[in-house]
Amino acid sequence: MSTASLRPGVPNELKYTRTHEWAQLMDDGTLRIGITAHAQDLLGDMVFVELPAIGRHVAAAQECAVVESVKAASDIYSPVAGEVIAVNEALTSNPELVNKDPYGEGWLMRLKPSNGSADLNGLLTAAAYAEMIAAEAH
Repeated sequence: MSTASLRPGVPNELKYTRTHEWAQLMDDGTLRIGITAHAQDLLGDMVFVELPAIGRHVAAAQECAVVESVKAASDIYSPVAGEVIAVNEALTSNPELVNKDPYGEGWLMRLKPSNGSADLNGLLTAAAYAEMIAAEAH
């Protein structure tokens, strides 16, 4: 059994960044993006989310959103290059959805990747992400 499947909050079907974002490949080839359970645990209770404009083009690793918690404000980076095609409007009035359901209702944006799903290969697997956060804890 892999480390990732033993680690709560690290779904195997997602890809991850070293800056604690996740990306999910959707059936239509777009990516749904959010922050990890680990990241929201570190940040604490969310009080505000600033989402990117629909139609904005972002580069991989470019700052594209901001989450503010009771502890800090944190930049969110795009896992891949692409165009923002949707944002989670529910977060405007309910930023705590990021805490309650970071991989579901707490998603941040949808992106049409510039290079299709090819860029996902450069992201971390669930196992590699789980190992990274375990190493950070030591």
